[in-house]
Amino acid sequence: MTLTTSFEFEEIVLLTLGILHGNAYGVTIKDEIDQRLGRQVSIGALQNTLLRLEKKGCLASELGDTEASRGGKPKRYFQITSFGRRAMQESRDARDTLWKALPQVIIDMK
Repeated sequence: MTLTTSFEFEEIVLLTLGILHGNAYGVTIKDEIDQRLGRQVSIGALQNTLLRLEKKGCLASELGDTEASRGGKPKRYFQITSFGRRAMQESRDARDTLWKALPQVIIDMK
């Protein structure tokens, strides 16, 4: 069973941008998520999330050079902003705080 909220997917996308630092564009982001997490991501859901994160100020994008193999269209590269980095850290801190508060009986549950 996989429960993925919009916020969790945003966090996954931001972390993946960090992993791909300097080479993060639609296809590489999708492939990295597919490979590392074993989940298929639709390019449409990914593009919507990238646009939403850019509007929030968590990432920035710029167009690369045009490519003949892409019909003269450039790739759009994404990178995490300092605001996005702080948001990632706050999310991690909140999760760590909650995990540390779990009673052992819950952790040991099978």
